[in-house]
Amino acid sequence: KSSSPFSRQLFSTILAQRLEISNYYILSYSQYKTSIDNAQQSEFRFSLPNGNITKEQRQSYEKNGFLVIRHLVKPETLEHFRKRFQDVCTGKVKVLGMTVMKDVAIAKSEFASGEKAITKIQDFTLDDELFKYCCLPEIVEYVENFTGPNIIAMHTMLINKPPDPGTQTSRHPLHQDLYYFPFRPANRIVCAWTAMEKVNRQNGCLVVIPGSHTGELEPHQYPDWNGGVNKMYHGIQKFDPNAERIHLEMETGKNL
Repeated sequence: KSSSPFSRQLFSTILAQRLEISNYYILSYSQYKTSIDNAQQSEFRFSLPNGNITKEQRQSYEKNGFLVIRHLVKPETLEHFRKRFQDVCTGKVKVLGMTVMKDVAIAKSEFASGEKAITKIQDFTLDDELFKYCCLPEIVEYVENFTGPNIIAMHTMLINKPPDPGTQTSRHPLHQDLYYFPFRPANRIVCAWTAMEKVNRQNGCLVVIPGSHTGELEPHQYPDWNGGVNKMYHGIQKFDPNAERIHLEMETGKNL
């Protein structure tokens, strides 16, 4: 079935942008290599000077691999994105190329639909409204501390966590984000994560192993879980079960 000229044009534009991004990172690696080698010998490998964070914050980030910023995004801004997400869930808004994912267990149920069936939206850079998150000055200002001013949004997700259907398929195994990213340099990749509502251990907060960012990229695979595993929910094959874990319970608007 042939697509419309508009669809073909949009697809070509998206493809061209992706190729341009890939070429950019191939060039960027060689351009950054010398500065990276120098940075690895210094105290600060993962952050840059002259930003808006303190030396103490930089030292904490270098040691632990994450930094928490309170009250960064306003509630009214998050509410705008929440409404847009709901419009996507109900089918009111459809964006070509943007992936809407369902929980493997919920997807098989005829009783769950809409927001309760959706676990995540991927590549929301293709949606003009959701992409505004990436352009928020308060976000960009902090991201520049780790990437510098030349920023490209490579992977975007809006993660929803509906109640687990009893199969525990809503779990995501411990993993390294770098496993999913084919581009480098690793020490100039950073994730900005904002809590759209209060998150805790009861409703599914993030879990991190401090300092693990300084180690090697470990082999990943699907975990052997009863009840199934969601698509691409790969986890580290072997890790120390006694390693320190921090559960990041966060208030609305808090940023990681």
